[in-house]
Amino acid sequence: QNQISTGKEVGMAKDNSAVWAISKTMESDIQAYEAVGDALNFGEATVAVASSGMEQIVETLKEMRELAVAGVSQNVDHDKIEADLAKKKEQIESIIDSASFNGANLLDTAVTSQLDVLGGISATGDVITVSAIDTGASLDTSDIDALTSANAADVLTQVEALLTFAIDAAAQLGADSNRLSDQNDFVSKLTDSLKSGVSTMADTNMEEASARLKALQTQQQLAVQSLSIANQAPQTLQQLFR
Repeated sequence: QNQISTGKEVGMAKDNSAVWAISKTMESDIQAYEAVGDALNFGEATVAVASSGMEQIVETLKEMRELAVAGVSQNVDHDKIEADLAKKKEQIESIIDSASFNGANLLDTAVTSQLDVLGGISATGDVITVSAIDTGASLDTSDIDALTSANAADVLTQVEALLTFAIDAAAQLGADSNRLSDQNDFVSKLTDSLKSGVSTMADTNMEEASARLKALQTQQQLAVQSLSIANQAPQTLQQLFR
């Protein structure tokens, strides 16, 4: 009856010391892996923000490339193109500044040099490191200022170099995101397996326990009835001889 009320076949060490010890160790591992899962979720969110920001930067640089290509022509309004390029530069800076999640910004090495995410419960070797993108040095648009027909080709070359870097950086962040996601899926499945293992070892088979309890109750009822019949037998005999 206690197994049914608690749901545990092995709820205390005295029930089965070996199984109890193993189940408690596994329960501790489950708690640890759940904490790892939280850390991986946080890491995924941080990388997702940076990845989204870098992809937007790629799109902005593609627009700047179109403007630079147009600037190579002689019969265009270079002042207008220069103003548009300046707005795109401001947009890139705004994206970098905004790509922050809970204080971590993987698009600004001045804020975050790298993100270390715990991927397992081992003391060593289970840390996934995501390197920040050094946009300050490799995505510097400050040299793109005045645009004339004479320097338009140079501006185009600069923008194309920035675009190549941004595409590579976005791909890197995408790979980092997949790495964290895969590890998170693994940890989640591992946690579920451990929970299933603990349940198999320690939890009560309710159907089996209920059947045993019902059989015991039936035996008790039969014993009471037998005792009652035995007690009534002498009285019945006395009545026959009266």
